[in-house]
Amino acid sequence: MSLTFTNRTAIVTGAGRGIGKAIAEQLAKNGVNVICVSKSPDSCGSAAAAITAAGGKARAYAVDVADGAAVAKASEELLKEFGKIDILVNNAGITRDGLLARMSDDDWNAVVQTNLTSAFHWTKHIGWPMCRARWGRIVNIASVVGLVGNAGQANYAAAKAGLIGFTKSIAREFAKRSVTANVVAPGFIKTDMTSGLPEDVQKAAMGTIPLQRFGEAVDIANATTFLCSEEANYITGQVFTVDGGMTM
Repeated sequence: MSLTFTNRTAIVTGAGRGIGKAIAEQLAKNGVNVICVSKSPDSCGSAAAAITAAGGKARAYAVDVADGAAVAKASEELLKEFGKIDILVNNAGITRDGLLARMSDDDWNAVVQTNLTSAFHWTKHIGWPMCRARWGRIVNIASVVGLVGNAGQANYAAAKAGLIGFTKSIAREFAKRSVTANVVAPGFIKTDMTSGLPEDVQKAAMGTIPLQRFGEAVDIANATTFLCSEEANYITGQVFTVDGGMTM
């Protein structure tokens, strides 16, 4: 089945590498004009340049998504430049792992601000213009950790679980304006984040996955791209786990 996108523009946060980059690339392959957002000008610039070189349409925009004022300014500038934003993928995320007893306030706040509060700011400033246009797609990238928890990741799990509740709430608020909001919750995906795990941890994780392998970033990109398409117009407020069967 081919997916339908008609003159659509998307913002993808955390698009400089890993899952975010794969999502940006997959949307661009489907004809979407993609704004690649990351904190680093080099990383989002590289992602946008690669899309353009491959024949797609992309533009880089560097902003710290944890800074609400900066997101508000970026949203205003991008809406002015492009006229409308049809698709918002909140993917930006960081980890600062540690057992709760040793977790600092800074580690808690940094993860919650980047992984959860950033989605609030982007959705507030981009979601309402979507409602006025009576069409929009919002996809928030959470994690299976937000569903089942994980020792040493209380901050990350709380942020990702919060993202799920946030998405279900805005799905109800925006539904009457034909704006959908859904969650994609990845399991263990081959990224810079998982490649740094010790070998014994990777082996233990593999034992929890019925498909007996880690996923690829493109697996998340494929699910996200579908949810951003016209074909997903009757799906909202849902959580799609892409985890090789971990949480079935």
